[in-house]
Order: sequence, then structure tokens, then C-alpha cells
Amino acid sequence: MNNPTKSTGLNRRSALGVFGSGAVMAAAAAIPRSAFAEGDDEKVLAEAQVLRDPDVPVAGNVTGDITIVEWFDYQCPYCRKLEPELRQVVQDDGKVRLVLKDWPILGPVSVVAARMALACKFQDKYNEAHDALIGVNSKLTEPRINELLTGAGIDLDRAKRDLAANATAIDAILTRNNDQATAFGFRGTPSFIVGKFRVPGALTIAQFEQVIADARKAKISN
Repeated sequence: MNNPTKSTGLNRRSALGVFGSGAVMAAAAAIPRSAFAEGDDEKVLAEAQVLRDPDVPVAGNVTGDITIVEWFDYQCPYCRKLEPELRQVVQDDGKVRLVLKDWPILGPVSVVAARMALACKFQDKYNEAHDALIGVNSKLTEPRINELLTGAGIDLDRAKRDLAANATAIDAILTRNNDQATAFGFRGTPSFIVGKFRVPGALTIAQFEQVIADARKAKISN
């Protein structure tokens, strides 16, 4: 759960909102505020960049009324445990966009996994790669990553070629994801934006449902 990224300046911290629903977070008295910074000096936290980066994979209902953004690491045990519950919430709700931001902070193998998964986009197999890598309980190694991707029906040789050809673009995605997570003050994976509020940490199904409901209320009130 440790995040080795550097801390950000106070100007960014002051722009962040902390979700504070009594049913979800311990800080029940906190008032929800917009999670997105405004102004040219905070483009890293621009709403369009966070919610609608065209190069970042999206699951769920791509035209949904509420967006959940997840920053995750394939080696994070909390991410692995949460995945089926999060997908169930998204499926049951039917109106949630799930934006999947690879944030490989748990070592070099995490970076390898994230880069390979993103390379699978070029054969329209990112979801298969994601599910294969997040759905295991064992430690990942490069041979294990290759085995899992092959088992998911991915053309591994093509994925490696696509990675080599698109390495700059893929690494730019990972850099943007990291810059956003750092600017939001996230300290580890998984971390989330739900609607316009940040949720640093894993939630239960009931808590996710509550956060989504509160995000919808906030959207209507705005």
C-alpha cells in the first residue's frame, strides 16, 4: 500500500475535496467539495483529463451519468480483493462509467504488468488483460504475466510488438495517472474518484452504493 511518489505542494492539496459521508468515511463531519482544481496552474487535475482521458480504458456504461475512476496496481492485494465487488456494483447500477487508471507503484514488475496490459489495447484486449492480471492471488513475475496474458487469449508476440511501437505513448499514460494520483494526495492503491469526490481507499459494496448515490445527489444539486 506504500506509495513512493513524492508529495505535492500545498496549493494542490488545498484544491482537493474529501468525501465525508457518515455511512462511508470516518470523518463524518466533512462536507463534500469538488475534487477538481481550477485554473491554468492545475491542469493535471482538470476534470476532462481525470475523467475522460481518451487513452485510458473505460469499463461499465461508457455513457453513464456517474464516473468512478480507480487507480490500481496489479500486485495490490486490496485491488485484487475489491475487483469483483466493484464490478458487481457497476453492473448492478447500470449507469456507472468505470475508468481504469494503471498506477504501478509496487515495484518494477507492476510497471511491466501495466505496460503490457496497456499494450493489449491495440488488439482490443485490454479488458481481458486486466481481468487476467488482477484476478490472481499469487505474486506476479514477468513469465507469469506472459502466461496469464496468453491464457486470456492475447497474442503475446503482438502485444510485445505493440508495446515497443507505442512505448512513449504508454509511458505517457502512466505518467499522467501518477501525476494525478500524487496531486490528489493518494497514498496507495486502490484509490478512487466517484463523481467529483475523492475516496482514498477500498470500500464495501454497500459503501460504494452509498458513495454513488451521494455523488448523484451532489450532481443534481449543482
